[in-house]
Amino acid sequence: MAKAIWGGKVIAESNDTVVVEGNQYFPLDAVTKDFLKSSAHTTICPWKGTAHYYHVVVDGMKNENAAWYYPDPKPAAAEIKNRIAFWKGVHVEAGTS
Repeated sequence: MAKAIWGGKVIAESNDTVVVEGNQYFPLDAVTKDFLKSSAHTTICPWKGTAHYYHVVVDGMKNENAAWYYPDPKPAAAEIKNRIAFWKGVHVEAGTS
């Protein structure tokens, strides 16, 4: 089972992740929304589309723009729609299938 951990808390956990460019994308329902706070930050990937971000907040600690998602990915990245990935110190364990 793949897990995303930051600040000593499991933020996401799932047996149904999709790996793209080495990043585990978790289904929305596998992520604890209480740890995510909206961010206005966006970036553009030429083949995936526009990424939107969340800050990860655990016990008052804030990791800015540490989670991202593609609400409307381009066709080549359709498999990551409704999925969230993490970086910036969020430890992601790939797990075993």
